[in-house]
Amino acid sequence: QVQLVESGGGLVQAGGSLKVSCAASGRTFSAPAMGWFRQAPGKEREFVAAISWSGSSIYYADSVKGRFTISRDNAKNTVYLQMNSLKPEDTADYYCAAGAGTAASLRFRYDYWGQGTQVTVSS
Repeated sequence: QVQLVESGGGLVQAGGSLKVSCAASGRTFSAPAMGWFRQAPGKEREFVAAISWSGSSIYYADSVKGRFTISRDNAKNTVYLQMNSLKPEDTADYYCAAGAGTAASLRFRYDYWGQGTQVTVSS
């Protein structure tokens, strides 16, 4: 089992920045691929970014490319999502996920999920 705990969400003005973190514990070696997803009220959960264990493979949704950066510190079992130039449409609950396969954008590729952290961007 892998446990994931997100932190760092909050309220920020449009154009601002925020960094959310995801701390993993348990059998983290069994779920090396990490991803971030988000879910806005009334909408489906959507892919944001993913990173492989080594960090050599990174993927972003088109909507965040150039504004968000995913990174990881394996010594701390932590994955980060740096969000810059935030827009009101980035408002959502952000979820961290871990999976046994390669980094991917598909929800079913992830076996473990955190409880989410709320990000609100005001206009």
